[in-house]
Amino acid sequence: MSREPGAPAFRAADAGMLAYGICQCGCNVVTGACYAAGGFTFGTVTAGVGAPAVILACNIAQGACMTGCIAAGFAPTP
Repeated sequence: MSREPGAPAFRAADAGMLAYGICQCGCNVVTGACYAAGGFTFGTVTAGVGAPAVILACNIAQGACMTGCIAAGFAPTP
């Protein structure tokens, strides 16, 4: 494999789907802990009408966390 003169020997690679997936996994772990702190089990409660406020707060935080994972998917990895 040849490279152009003056090009760096090593280039950054996009972390892509791996970093995005790891980030989302972390969000789910934290959400599970949030549910447990409220006395619930993650994945067993629907967020419909009448859902406890703690569950809604956990879900909102999870959404914000997962939105932040988008940056991890585009971040360069040295």
